[in-house]
Amino acid sequence: MGTDNSIEGILSDVRTSAIDLEVPICSVRDIFAEHHRKAWDKSTEARCDFSYKLRITRRSDVNFISIWQKTLYGRTLTDIKSDPDMVAFFVENITPVVRETLGNSLADGGWCIVTSPKRRHKIKNFATLISERMAAALGIPFYEDVAFCHSRQRMNAVFTLNVLPSEPNIIVFDDFVTTGQTLASMKRLLTNYGKNLVFFAAINNKL
Repeated sequence: MGTDNSIEGILSDVRTSAIDLEVPICSVRDIFAEHHRKAWDKSTEARCDFSYKLRITRRSDVNFISIWQKTLYGRTLTDIKSDPDMVAFFVENITPVVRETLGNSLADGGWCIVTSPKRRHKIKNFATLISERMAAALGIPFYEDVAFCHSRQRMNAVFTLNVLPSEPNIIVFDDFVTTGQTLASMKRLLTNYGKNLVFFAAINNKL
């Protein structure tokens, strides 16, 4: 038997075993495809059980007084805002705190109530409904739409003045306070006009 020392001859004598390679098939991303926003997972939404926890908190350079605290269990904030009966409940619980905090100063006059500007609602929102009823209970004016917000973002929001209250002392009320940025924006806006501000919130939305 002859010997073939050529490259072709050597390679022809080499036997290789078959190797199966499983190569994953990568899907090609369609960059022009329509994308849908992920549904809001309400299971992780903040809640409140309305256990009375009066406290003073400093956040975003603003001191505010709140009477309830975010909790792990209880009603969701969406459920609270969608229940018309909760407006009266908030007013009945917050008004006495405002009255006791301001004391004789409130009776002397010169006070009014305002709230943060509407972002998603063209009609009266939850905080507005509470504020106007609380003002009626305290016997002081409520000014709606004092400020306009040109963005739906809460962080570093810039408010512009719409109506300037004539009263020197202003109660700034918000239903839920998380970062405090909304209150801070109201503070920056109204202190430029020499107003004395006191901040109240219903629910402190941080544990």
